[in-house]
Amino acid sequence: MFRLYFMLSLQKKIKLVKTMVDYFMQHLWQLWALLSLICLILELTNGDLYILCFSVGALFAVFAALLGVSGWIQTLVFAIFSLLCLFFVRPIALRWLHKGEDGRLSNADALVGRIGKVSETIATDGYGRVAIDGDDWKATSVGGFEIKQGERVRVVSIDSIIITVEPVE
Repeated sequence: MFRLYFMLSLQKKIKLVKTMVDYFMQHLWQLWALLSLICLILELTNGDLYILCFSVGALFAVFAALLGVSGWIQTLVFAIFSLLCLFFVRPIALRWLHKGEDGRLSNADALVGRIGKVSETIATDGYGRVAIDGDDWKATSVGGFEIKQGERVRVVSIDSIIITVEPVE
């Protein structure tokens, strides 16, 4: 096949290339559909709806290709609808999908307000340990007062891995 191509005359080569380009342009919608599908699959690994916008743009490019517009216009349709989706649809979808999550505390921030038990005496202006739900935290007291082992305390704040506590009355 490779040797056959070199043996063809220049006119036949040009005709062959035009035929291949024509075939490609007539079936460009398949490339856009494949791109849309690949973007959907990649979105499953990511989940932040960013790649999904490119899938939407490729889907609109499929419709443009089926209408028979040129490749440049299809690319323009892809770019425009991808950007529209990124700037207008994605923020609305993210707000809708993540509604109610703003007030939820996570990780160590959820400790503030919890009650624990002093497992190692908190020294005056020093540190001790407080057990909360089976975890042992390095702790200091509000005002730097000593808190004896076994007393119940409430977490007032957290700074990195050190919690600040006050005695519970």
